[in-house]
Order: sequence, then C-alpha cells, then structure tokens
Amino acid sequence: MQVTNQIHFRNLQGDLLGGLTAAVVALPMALAFGIASGAGASAGLWGAILVGFFAALFGGTPSLISEPTGPMTVIVTAVIAGLTANNPENGLAMAFTVIMMGGVFQIIFGVLRLGRYITMLPYNVISGFMTGIGVILIFIQIAPFLGQETPKGGVIGVIQNLPTLITNINPWETMLGVITLAILFFYPAQLKKVVPPQLVALIIGTAISLIFLSGVEIRTIATIGEITPGLPQLQIPTFSPENLRLMFVNAVILGMVGSIDCLLTCLVSDSLTRTEHKSNKELIGQGVANLITGLCGGIAGSGATTATVVNIQAGGRTALSGISRALVLLIVVLWAAPLTSGIPLAVLAGIVLKVGINIIDWGFLKRVHKISWKAAGIVYSVVLLTVFVDLMVAVAVGVFIANILTIERLDQLQSNSVKAITDADDQIVLTAEEKQLLDLANGRVLLFHLSGPMIFGVAKAIAREHSAIANYDVLIVDLAEVPILGVTSSLAIENAIQEALDQGREVIVVGATGKVKRRLEKMGIVGLIPGQYWMGDRLTALQEGLAIVREKQSYHYDETNKPFSIS
Repeated sequence: MQVTNQIHFRNLQGDLLGGLTAAVVALPMALAFGIASGAGASAGLWGAILVGFFAALFGGTPSLISEPTGPMTVIVTAVIAGLTANNPENGLAMAFTVIMMGGVFQIIFGVLRLGRYITMLPYNVISGFMTGIGVILIFIQIAPFLGQETPKGGVIGVIQNLPTLITNINPWETMLGVITLAILFFYPAQLKKVVPPQLVALIIGTAISLIFLSGVEIRTIATIGEITPGLPQLQIPTFSPENLRLMFVNAVILGMVGSIDCLLTCLVSDSLTRTEHKSNKELIGQGVANLITGLCGGIAGSGATTATVVNIQAGGRTALSGISRALVLLIVVLWAAPLTSGIPLAVLAGIVLKVGINIIDWGFLKRVHKISWKAAGIVYSVVLLTVFVDLMVAVAVGVFIANILTIERLDQLQSNSVKAITDADDQIVLTAEEKQLLDLANGRVLLFHLSGPMIFGVAKAIAREHSAIANYDVLIVDLAEVPILGVTSSLAIENAIQEALDQGREVIVVGATGKVKRRLEKMGIVGLIPGQYWMGDRLTALQEGLAIVREKQSYHYDETNKPFSIS
C-alpha cells in the first residue's frame, strides 16, 4: 500500500488555487474553533495547519481538506473543561495528551480495517448525533456572543446561568455578533465562490470594532489578544492516575467522533469528484495528523465538509491542495499572526453559532415524524443524550434501539419464510410432481421450508412450526433458499431434528451447501442424520420421503381403484 496520499503535478494550478481558497476559509474557522475550545486561537491555527498537512500527506482521500471542525471542537472543549477543573495546573497538557491518544485510536481503527463499519450507522442516529453537536455549539457560544465568559458545566451550566448572562449583556459585543450572523445568513450566494462569507464577516466585524468602537468606555471589547509568531511549543504527554480513566474514555470518544465526521465528509468528496476514497488509509492519516497536532499543542481536527467542497470547486484534486493550504496558513502564523490580535471574540462566537445552526439536520427533522414515530423517537433521544449526557452514550443507545427495531422487523418478515407444509401450499412454488408426491403421502410427510437469512429472531418461528412433528412419519428440512444460518437458528433446527429422531421419525435435509452446510457440520448436526438423507433437491427428498412412508404403513387399493389410501 502506498504510504503517502495521491500527489502529482498534472493539476498543479487547480491544486494550488484550491489550497489557497481553502486556506482563506480556514483562517476564521480555525481562530473561532480555537477560542471556542478553550485552548486559544493559536491552538486553533496550529490544529488547522498540522491536521491539514499530515492528513493530506498520509490520508486516503486526495481532495479532502482536514482541520478543526464543529464536532471535534465540542469534544475538545469538554475534554479541556473537565481536565482543567480536576487539575488546573496540568489540565491543558493532559487535554493535548488526549488528542494524541485519540489519534492513536484512529490509527488502530485503520489498521484493524474498521473504516467501512464506522459509517454503517442508521441515518436517524447520525442525524440526532450531528444535531446534538450543533445544539451544544450554539449553547457554548451564547455567553461570548453576549460579551461574557462561558459558565462552567457545559450546556446545563449555560441554561442555569442564562438569566445572569442576559442581565449582564454587553450590547456592543452582542451587536458585533448580530452583525456577524447577519452577514453569514444574508451573504449573496454568487459571491461565495469569490470570497467566503466567514472571512468577510471577520473583516467587517473587526473593522467596526477597531474604527467605531475603539473609544467605547462602557466596557472593553474582548478580543483574541496577541498571538506570538513562531513555531509551537512541544507538549510532553502528561498523565495523572486519578484522571487516567477519564482521559482514556475521552480519547476513544474523540477517535470515534473524528472517524465518523471524517468518513462522512469523504463520501461528500467522492460524490463531487466521482472517485472512491480509501477509508482505512484515511483513518490512519487522520490518526497520524491528530497525534502530531496534540504533540504540538493544536486542537484536534477531521475532514471538513465546507473546506473540502470549496477546495474541489476551486480545482483541487490531489493531496497537493491540502498541503498547499497548510503552507499558506503556516506563513500567516509565522509572519502575520499579530494582525489577528484585534479580532473581537463576539465575532468569532457569531461564526461558530452559524456553524452550529448549519450542523443541525433541519431537513430531516422537519419530516422524520412523517416517516415513522419510532425513527423520530430515536432522533430526539439521541439529540437529548448528546446534549445532556454523553456523545458515546447517545450513539450507543441510538444504535442499540435502531438495531433492535430493525431486528424486530426482519424477524417479522423472516418468520413468514418458515413454513411447515403437508400438502400443496400456494405460498411457495412447488412443481406439479412435488405437489403430487405430497398428496400421495397423505399428510405423513412434513416439508419444513425455510427461505432467506435465518437470523436469531427466527428461532421462535422454527420452534413453533415443528411442534407437531409427532403426527408425521418423515420430516424434510428444506434449506435450499437459506443463504445465511445464524447460531441461534441452527440450534432451533437441531432441536427440531433431535425431537423428530427421538420420536422415531426419519429426517431428510435438502439443499444445505456452502456456509450453511459448514455451519451444520460445526454444530454437529451432520452426525445425527445418515449420509444418504442429505440431498441436493426437494423432488428427490419427497420421493424418498414417500418411499419411507410406504415402508412404515400398509397400503392397498380400494374398490374404486384409488391409489394408496392408508389403512
């Protein structure tokens, strides 16, 4: 496997233009997410640079742009808040360690080739999960939007302190936030291809603050503050025994959320470029990127949908676009960082608020209740658990409930595919000769017909249908239309066969081949039935069954020469 991503110079102009455009979009978002996370604007910038560079270099999606995103910022914010509350001195260092550990987990996911499974989540769970993240982003930006510090305690803390926040509102900073939101909401669509609205909002909001509000004495406008130019300071991995479990759990959450967020964006990239990404390689690249980012004091990142779409629309097609974007941002940090010191925090809060609003899956929320009340219940349950409990709990509970409901539906469908037949049944296709053989057996042959995947829920239907075996001489188990045979269903079939044998009945198995036959062999069922009673087609089995019936019963012709009436 090629270690680096797809890089060539045949699309040099398109890749450079795409990288430059994506860098322009990334700058305000990196500053905003860095401030929102609690790690600072500098951590956001270095996250955008390092995640973007190394994910592009080692990933598996050529046109993907990686940087700090809304979902990752929500996790990092919670990690920093939790660890600094428990350990004020080393909390931030431990948070960067969690980012490194999250990267390691992503590498493990890729090495174990779990990429194709990570995005196999029901859409109602994904929708609820992303909507919950959007709600969290909105809540944690309310305080800076109103010109105040965010209270501790996450969403619940903000709700509890909401009256105080509103009472102590700073109208000037709130005005800047409102202007920012207005620009983002009403920005002309035709101009988005020329200049991204986030950059315009950042420039206009900062200009208003510096020109018109510089003399305001009511309250100082809170700004980013000076970012010192230069390379980042390395973060030595830091652990503490009392926080080790919390760090491990947070690292798993960060790795999982980053993987889901990234691979969903990869699908967007595939649809736009008509290519196919390498999911496992992408996870390894994302893991390496976040590992290095945490080591250098940057916040974690993932594949960013907006930046990726902008890059592709500007002509970016290979990893060179992501690499060039990172280099442009590096130049800004090394030589132009002081220019960002006057950016108001309320403007950045407005930008993140808009990101939160965009993350909410409005389109699906409007119609999910029309689709199914069960689907709606899953969506809103996942939203509430994401906002008020925990992200991983929300996903786990949502997937569990969705799978239980899916299994229930499959069981209902598959249970209808388990039929005990003693004569011609219109629900399955029998040939004329097969129907005649069943008629000749005069109800002494039980054809046990199964079709479709036999998952564990079907075991009840199997047990129910074979319960009358005592009334027959021969049991024919037809597995010709069964592609998958689960363990539980295998045990149910074994019980049916064993019960028939215990009562002195003969058992014939039809059509067991491939994986189904191997499963029966491993279960030991093959040893219960003589080799001649394992047959390849139903007609032969019915002929053999009729012969067994004739041997067991006494037949004669009556006066009307009707064949084989049983005495």
